[in-house]
Amino acid sequence: MAAMQIALGSPRTERHRTWPSPAGWRRLLAACAVLLTMGLGLPANAHGIDSEVQRFRPVTVTEGLEHPWGLAFLPDGRMLVSERPGRLRLVGADGKLDPQPVSGLPPIAAVGQGGLLDVALHPEYASNGWLYLSYAGAGPGGYGTEVLRARLDGHTLRDVQVIFRLQPKTTTSHHFGSRLVFDRQGYLYITLGDRGDMARAQRLDDHAGSVIRLHDDGRVPADNPFVATPGAKPEKFTLGNRNIQGAALHPQSGEVWAHEHGPQGGDEINVIHAGVNYGWPLITYGRNYVTGTTIGEGTAKPGMAQPLLQWTPSIAPSGMAFYTGERFPKWKDNLFVGALAGQMLVRLQLDGERIVHQERLLEEAIGRIRDVRNGPDGLLYLLTDSPRGRIIRLEPL
Repeated sequence: MAAMQIALGSPRTERHRTWPSPAGWRRLLAACAVLLTMGLGLPANAHGIDSEVQRFRPVTVTEGLEHPWGLAFLPDGRMLVSERPGRLRLVGADGKLDPQPVSGLPPIAAVGQGGLLDVALHPEYASNGWLYLSYAGAGPGGYGTEVLRARLDGHTLRDVQVIFRLQPKTTTSHHFGSRLVFDRQGYLYITLGDRGDMARAQRLDDHAGSVIRLHDDGRVPADNPFVATPGAKPEKFTLGNRNIQGAALHPQSGEVWAHEHGPQGGDEINVIHAGVNYGWPLITYGRNYVTGTTIGEGTAKPGMAQPLLQWTPSIAPSGMAFYTGERFPKWKDNLFVGALAGQMLVRLQLDGERIVHQERLLEEAIGRIRDVRNGPDGLLYLLTDSPRGRIIRLEPL
């Protein structure tokens, strides 16, 4: 098992001995609990982690993934995992990583934050076989987020169709988004970043910095909010988004919820509605990197949406899922958000569309959490983003 680095917080010296701070001790104890439950094979009820309402343990299911980004469960229990450098991997129901990557992908631009990103199955996958992938693609002008659909035949993608290409493409290497979510009506939502050029998020003639809404074959829905607006990109469903790397369908309302990265602070959770301007970069709770100076016109402006929740300092959120299983009854319908810079899993309790409480789990214990998914077994699955990334399953105790 690879060594785990544990941050202990600010030290203090007493009689020539160095001690962690109280916060450091808490992180140390949590990390030790994780090491014991994941690496020493002790009985399930011997060691675990106590959340406020649920005792659990993290278990490593799969190792050896290179910067895994997205996860989808196939009907037969296998998993599809995207690796950002440009590989699509199959993982057995037993957690064994298939050494043979899936072939048939188009050229993937693995530049900066770009590469092979999210993977999702069509709601009727069992009958039509369509799977969807978002990725950074190269083209005239540089790079941009693209989405394809294809069918899996053994270890090969067949019937590959590119159904969306961000325009215009640019040479910047960050803020590609991108998550894929189907709603209950079968529309596909594609979350995008501003491609590192904040002004693009307020332009209707530019895909960047928005959520895209399409039919499952890439056609533009007739009721998209900007279809009749001269010069606007008809695929756009929102504007004013900085970089959305988490999206999920609310289990009761059926609405799409999303979170996005702020700059220095100002990470947000929003409910996605047609035609709404989420403000970036005109309003934000974040500040410029390094200088800490203000961005835009403040934190609120008429006609622009306020987030349900914002994090300052930033946690760098990535991946999210409403827990819909039965194995953690006290977590039912809670929203779980992964964090990269924060290296934690955040549990959010809801009252309708209000977030009423949050709890931070696994802080600095398992690394950068890139994705969060419900498993068909009623458990929660996490992807850790590293050169030796893992699939981790949370099990109740």
